Amino acid sequence: MTFRASRFFAFACVFLAACSTSPLGRSQLILVGDGQMNQMGLQSFDQLKHDTPVETNPAINAYVQCIAGPIAKIGGARAGVEKWEIVVFKSNEVNAFALPGGKIGVYTGILPVTKTAAQLAAVLGHEVGHVIAKHGAERVSEGLVAQGLTTAAGIGFKDKAYQPLILAGLGVGAQYGILLPHSRTQESEADLIGVDLMAEAGFDPRQSVELWKNMSAASGGKAPPEWMSTHPANDTRIAGLQGAIPAALPKYEAALKAGRAPNCPRPAGI
Repeated sequence: MTFRASRFFAFACVFLAACSTSPLGRSQLILVGDGQMNQMGLQSFDQLKHDTPVETNPAINAYVQCIAGPIAKIGGARAGVEKWEIVVFKSNEVNAFALPGGKIGVYTGILPVTKTAAQLAAVLGHEVGHVIAKHGAERVSEGLVAQGLTTAAGIGFKDKAYQPLILAGLGVGAQYGILLPHSRTQESEADLIGVDLMAEAGFDPRQSVELWKNMSAASGGKAPPEWMSTHPANDTRIAGLQGAIPAALPKYEAALKAGRAPNCPRPAGI
């Protein structure tokens, strides 16, 4: 066997051993273990808390906790996370995130765009959906393959050579080319998981569509073309969510009958 053939065989063995399936039945390549991803999530979250001011307004914190709590409880059962840390960051960035290891971050900049509690629930359901589907591990694994590596053993957030790769896997970076369309697939997958989560938590899934109408308006038409973006175009997302709502509505109605209807008063001025 030639060296090139043996190296190809080694790659093939790793790929076969690392084959996994997402909650929606899509084949995944996972080279990084849950323990490693949890460590990366914890370390990056600690760094974010160090670098970004934390919101101290009690009304805003109570509002976010009221919405994030039910989403985290239901999502945690699927992700194997018993306890989540939820932090509101004081930043104009229109974003939120969930990280392996049970960490949720919400930037105050997203609150004016999410006009209702259910719209913020749609955002958080989407982000927790990424954790459930192990998209972070999948992205890191794709990056390892793209760099020609066949093992993820010993990789940690503090390994300088791998920081860009890890940040990309946690959703803080992106690459054009093959990884971008796959990332868009993951985003659409998280949308669908998120609609289910918000419905089961007692938030109206129809508000997920209204959220993306707001996001489209907030972008002012300046969003990059879909082929250059890690995320699907807003119209694409809206169409996908509209298709998922009929299946989510019975879960929402069941949650209401079971008394799962979070009452989260929206603070004035946001």
